[in-house]
Formats: sequence, C-alpha cells, structure tokens
Amino acid sequence: MSGVTSPTTTAAACPRPLPRRRPRLIATDLDGTLLRDDKTVSDRTVAALAAAEQAGIEVFFVTGRPARWMQVVSEHVHGHGLAICSNGAAVVDLHAGCRIVEARALERQKALHVVHSLREAAPGTAFAMEFGSGFHHEPDYPPLHFDPAGVIGPAEKLLEEVEGEHGGETDPLPLLKLLAFHPELDPDGFLTVARAAAGGHAAITRSSPTALLEVSDTSVSKASTLALCCAERGISADEVVAFGDMPNDIEMLTWAGTSYAMGNAHPDVFAAASGRTAANSEDGVAAVIEDILAAG
Repeated sequence: MSGVTSPTTTAAACPRPLPRRRPRLIATDLDGTLLRDDKTVSDRTVAALAAAEQAGIEVFFVTGRPARWMQVVSEHVHGHGLAICSNGAAVVDLHAGCRIVEARALERQKALHVVHSLREAAPGTAFAMEFGSGFHHEPDYPPLHFDPAGVIGPAEKLLEEVEGEHGGETDPLPLLKLLAFHPELDPDGFLTVARAAAGGHAAITRSSPTALLEVSDTSVSKASTLALCCAERGISADEVVAFGDMPNDIEMLTWAGTSYAMGNAHPDVFAAASGRTAANSEDGVAAVIEDILAAG
C-alpha cells in the first residue's frame, strides 16, 4: 500500500541499472508501485505490461491485497492468469473470478499467541483476520476497507476453530493474514515492538502509512511464494525483475536478481533494492519495462 516516506524521485534522477539479460518474469507490487495514487492503472502501464507479455516475459502481481480486491488489475494479466495475494498467503487465478487456488495459512494458535503478545506489549491494539472466506474484525478495528458482511467480535472468539471446519488442504476457512492496528503508535515503532514481542511465532510486516501490521506464517512472504511459482516454471531468481515500495516487499526485492524501489518508497526499501525507478505516480514500473524491451 502507498506510504510516501521519502521525497518523490523523478525518472531522470533515478539510477536505473538494467538486468544483464532480458528477464523471464516481472513481479510487481500494486499499491504505491504499479497503481497510481488514485488506485488506477495508467494507459502507459497497461501498454508496458502487454508489451512485456507479448515479448514472452511473464507478469506476476505480488501484493498484500486480498483476492477480492484484485479486480482493478485482473484484466491486465494474460497467459497464466495468476497473482500472489495476502503477502504470499494465497495464489489467485484472476481468470477464474479471483479464485484462491493455493493457500498458505497461518495456524490459529500462532495467531492467538500474536494477539496475546501484542495486547501485552502494545495495549490498545485492535485486530482483524483475513480468512479465505472473508474479513472479520474486532469492534475497535478502524473502518478502512470493511466488507459489509464481515463478522465482528473479539479476536479470541473469531479465531476459535469450529468443529468440522478444517480439513487440511480443503480447509474452507484458511487464516491468510492477521492484521493488528494501533491508533497512536508510530508505524515503524509498532513494527519493531511487534517483532520483538511475537516475531518468533509469525512473520510480521507492514505496507500501510498507518500503524497497521500484517501477520503471516513464518514461512510465508511475497518472496517465498514467488520463489515457489518460479520454481514450477523453471525460472531462477536471476531471471526475475521485481518492484516494490514498502517493508512487505523487502524479501521479494532481495530475492530477485534485479529489483527496483519506487521513487516514493520507504527508506528500508531503497536499501534492499538493487536499483531505483520513478514514483508510482510517474509510471516508474512502466519506465523500466520500456527500457528492458528497448534494450532487446
């Protein structure tokens, strides 16, 4: 998600080294990266994505968004039709109504441990849960992007396992992501507190400009799921170009052979990426794709 924490960098000022050879796959975050600030995909970006796929380069959207928020880009993925959602916890078929085809769930007991740890370490934290079937939240969780049918209640109650509800890979209600919001703490400070309190039990990151944390299984990240998708295609990390702007992109940017921080990126993202491009509002992803294709 967009969170401008550094000055916007113009395209002309961006150090934008190209990969040594044409990549086989482009992996891009959405909010604050591919999407403009109004959450649209510019005509220039649409054309660049289409040109990449026409040239034989697969495009994967890799986002913290849940599957149900993918309609904004579903028509811009061709070929495989897949996207990686919920920070790597779900692989989604955009050609089949954003259906989840693979889930990498967070165990509910681990989620409960995080809830209890953060209630103690950061009193006032409110929680929400992204399940494969929808969004549930506590009463104090802010109305950011609620679903009208979302279930409301205490986190401990929402995380209870219902008899007959689970069946391994066929679990109809996999917990894809736990979210934790604090109304007063600094976003990076909250992340530091949460990782110290519960980082041994779950992967904790952030992508929002607010103090909103995203919690997944320790084995789950954008990078780990992208690596699995690439392995299925015989694509190595060196053949991947990745784009991102926030801390939840860092593992992916570090894993990819070539990576770009957006001009509007979080400072930690600049440190993780191998290059920089223009801000999302200036079509920074499209600019790199155009350069790659022009280089032949």
